[in-house]
Amino acid sequence: MVDIASRVYNHKWKIDPIVRSLIDTDFYKLLMCQSVFRNRPETQVTFSLINRTQSVPLAKLIDEGELREQLDHIRSLSLTRGESTWLRGNTFYGKRQMFRPDFMEWFEKLRLPAYHLERVGDQYELTFEGSWPEVMLWEIPALAVLMELRGRAVLNQMARFELQVLYARAMTRVWEKVERLREVDGLRLADFGTRRRHSFLWQDWCVRAMVEGLGEKFTGTSNCLIAKNRDLEAIGTNAHELPMVYAALAETDEALARAPYDVLSDWHEEHDGNLRVILPDTYGTQGFLDNAPDWLAGWTGIRIDSGDPASGAETAIKWWKSRGEDPTKKLVIFSDGLDVAKIEELSAQFQGRVRVSFGWGTLLTNDFRGLTPGDALAPFSIVCKAVAANGRPTVKLSDNPKKAMGPAAEIARYKRVFGVGEQQAIEVVV
Repeated sequence: MVDIASRVYNHKWKIDPIVRSLIDTDFYKLLMCQSVFRNRPETQVTFSLINRTQSVPLAKLIDEGELREQLDHIRSLSLTRGESTWLRGNTFYGKRQMFRPDFMEWFEKLRLPAYHLERVGDQYELTFEGSWPEVMLWEIPALAVLMELRGRAVLNQMARFELQVLYARAMTRVWEKVERLREVDGLRLADFGTRRRHSFLWQDWCVRAMVEGLGEKFTGTSNCLIAKNRDLEAIGTNAHELPMVYAALAETDEALARAPYDVLSDWHEEHDGNLRVILPDTYGTQGFLDNAPDWLAGWTGIRIDSGDPASGAETAIKWWKSRGEDPTKKLVIFSDGLDVAKIEELSAQFQGRVRVSFGWGTLLTNDFRGLTPGDALAPFSIVCKAVAANGRPTVKLSDNPKKAMGPAAEIARYKRVFGVGEQQAIEVVV
């Protein structure tokens, strides 16, 4: 087992680049990338870094030269032969050859496109522009780099024994969470923590702790590289990016209203089983379900990623019943801001009513809260989102207005088109 504290103390950049592979990313990014490659390859997009926690001054904490060095390193990466073989030949979600030969031929030749980095006050403006299939693959590594460089800025000030004690305390915290989760009947939990992890080595350690401590209750990881290296299931379906870009491309209000369903129609043609999971909250869950075509009710399940999770699950159960479906056979994946207490609560509340699963993110792979003076390693909320498609702004409404993004006039238009009324604001922690 890697001695993480010693590795951090004796840090050598060449040994531990922050992102060490093009598949050091979330599985859903590759699934979505193949869908975009097939259906919308010519679309031009802009992705941008958005720091929701303005109290964390990234440009003061992170040296611009170090940031450029890490981003330039990512641009040098390409698939290795072993990675390509794993993607081409492995079975994902019970399906062999998940990734088609034409997509793999393109991916094997890919180098990520250029980036634009500029300091604006105490924050960085980091953007990526180009064809959608290429640019979208910047999202996860860009976030991982920002999170880890911020962490390294703190760790570099610590002595050897401070680091040993820090990681011992953090490991103890993770293991105490494992011990509580062992007691949750019927638990199904996966690691969703790549984008805002403390570091690659720490995410890998947390995953191994889950494997040993939870056994079959731990279903896999969203991180493709860790899944490959540890012989685990790669977990993931789709994300808000797809409806956001499809919606931005819509020419009329009528086309805009159809866009979220056009996305899932394309997905329906490619995938079945547990990959048919609805993410309904991009423009409001209630309106999405009220207007959804009947064929979507037959999908496997739903992922709840904003708003009050219990209310979201109740809304889904009510919807399935109204469409003649049996909720006890449906899958509900909770994935927003989870920690142990919330996992315990939701599991108890919905056990036997639906099939419950959890995608546990930042508070699995980056819970250093209270372990350093001034809480300097506490996780914070940072995203990298598609902000434009073919020159038009994207919009996300969410079930939590604090997660909404886009120009004010467009947000108002989307709320009108999708019939979004009063929403409950919930503080965004991670």
